Amino acid sequence: MNIRPVRYDHPDAVKLNDQVQLEYIERYGDEGDITPLDATMFDPPAGLYLLAYDEDGSPVATGGWRNQDGAGAEGYATGDAELKRMYVVREARGLGLARRILAALEESARAAGRTRMVLETGDQQPEAIALYTSSGYTPCAKFGHYREYESSRCFAKPLAQGFLATPT
Repeated sequence: MNIRPVRYDHPDAVKLNDQVQLEYIERYGDEGDITPLDATMFDPPAGLYLLAYDEDGSPVATGGWRNQDGAGAEGYATGDAELKRMYVVREARGLGLARRILAALEESARAAGRTRMVLETGDQQPEAIALYTSSGYTPCAKFGHYREYESSRCFAKPLAQGFLATPT
């Protein structure tokens, strides 16, 4: 697998984002994730967006982080990096791609001076919750666009400087 940085508005990123939105609709029965996102939010050094490609060059996994300084009104703290759009196509699940992308995003956020990685997922995504808790994330106070939703689950992980995460 080849993991590489792309812009959030790259055609392959848009393709996978459309797929994850359909999965959200399947799981939650609503319009998908309506969190306001802009491609520039993921531009380094304030963020990073990654795509994984299989040996045939097809996009199979994605994930990104964005800086959340100055977003205190939604429950973020100074130094937060927010994980967004973690997704692996069904055919590539179980290969460790999400864990590899997560580790690369954490390393990038740490290198950019972020002190904590935060994420929001939902109660209908047990696979995501299992990935995050097994990667050292713990429940935290709700934040972000879905902080008022009962189904929302928020997690955080300190990004200590000098600590290198190793995927398991």
